[in-house]
Amino acid sequence: MLQTFDPRNADLMININGTLVHRDQAGVSPFDSVVQGGDAVWEGLRLFGGRIFKLTEHLARLRRSAQALAFTEIPDDAKIIEELRRTLAANAMTDEVHVRLTLTRGVKITSGMDPRLNQAGPTLIVLAEFKRPVYDAGGITLVTSSVRRHRADSLDPKIHHNNLLTSILAKIEANVAGADDAIMLDDQGFVAETNATHVFHAAGGVLRTSTTRACPEGITRETVLELCDRQGIPTAVGDFSLTDLYTADEAFVTGTMGGLTPVLEIDGRPIGAGDPGPLTARLRAAYADLTATEGTVVV
Repeated sequence: MLQTFDPRNADLMININGTLVHRDQAGVSPFDSVVQGGDAVWEGLRLFGGRIFKLTEHLARLRRSAQALAFTEIPDDAKIIEELRRTLAANAMTDEVHVRLTLTRGVKITSGMDPRLNQAGPTLIVLAEFKRPVYDAGGITLVTSSVRRHRADSLDPKIHHNNLLTSILAKIEANVAGADDAIMLDDQGFVAETNATHVFHAAGGVLRTSTTRACPEGITRETVLELCDRQGIPTAVGDFSLTDLYTADEAFVTGTMGGLTPVLEIDGRPIGAGDPGPLTARLRAAYADLTATEGTVVV
């Protein structure tokens, strides 16, 4: 799975602290915290028919993450939504759009890790691209990475931060193995998530997914659990091993970039019949119906 350039993005306007600039002219200071140490938080948003799905929930997570990192300034929701609207309008965007929303601690007076050096900030970056779901709707393959997810006492996954090196290292392993993405385990050897998505698997009519002890509190993940509750589909949240996945009836992954995507194979083992399963199809349809009708109007 390799994303390709979309010609519609050739002349994107990028929003940096309220200033709209062409993608080729956009720049962030080398003294900015995101450059100095990955000191920033982010959200991925999806625009469906002029509406951003679960925008309130995404902004709440952004705020919690910034508070946990002790940002001294955090723009209010109204300001962020205003900049989202300005960016989407400047690019004439209404659908098939993914937004990468980044909030950094701001610009330092000199290079260094000490947050007291940040005397101007924060920096709000709104990057909106025409981007269809990034995974093959027919299904993907996964391999298990040697890279583990952090424990909460090391780098709490509840902070949706920009330090993504572990995910990048896991993705490198998937690329080398010829798989689409990599499963990442927690410190006890249980499945946490992939390098980019949450993992669900079904067995015996029950849909199962990992706790968020070692992975972010995914908004698409939570939406799937809500859909199951509405439709009377039994669910279980807990610690699951690779063996649980290998022997599952079906599996899929979730995320803002790709929605719900079937998993066909893990570590060379076909999952179920090696095809998208019926529960996956049912939930994908329900998710599509939800995103087509709900969300915050921004266009």
